[in-house]
Amino acid sequence: MLFGEKIKELRNLTKMTQQELANRTGLSLRSIQNYESNQRYPKDVAILNKLCAALNITIEELMKEEDHFILEATSKYGSRGKKDAEVLVEEIGGLFAGGELNEEDKDKVFRAITEMYWKAKDNNKKYTPRKYRKSSEPNE
Repeated sequence: MLFGEKIKELRNLTKMTQQELANRTGLSLRSIQNYESNQRYPKDVAILNKLCAALNITIEELMKEEDHFILEATSKYGSRGKKDAEVLVEEIGGLFAGGELNEEDKDKVFRAITEMYWKAKDNNKKYTPRKYRKSSEPNE
């Protein structure tokens, strides 16, 4: 189920209108409409927390593991990190298309690959050219 479909389903289960959800979260009606139609996705964890509080659920209940990964990549590495994470998730999804792994095994594989991704990102920081390093980083 896509993020927007889940928001809409949860909102309907609580018998809340889009306007009521917008009021409870402090978001605009247009934002809620965009989320539910999958035209947009929250860019900030604070927005997700507001949605979860209004719908009385946890972030884990709202989001899939892949969504957490993409959101974390975005917050750590910006739009390029988000793009890399989305490509990785899409390519990993292709590995599972045959349906031969059960859900628990798929989850283990995904966790292992995401762990390798974070390690690679951290290792690549070491090789950032000096002119792109932040001034607080020591010169080597």
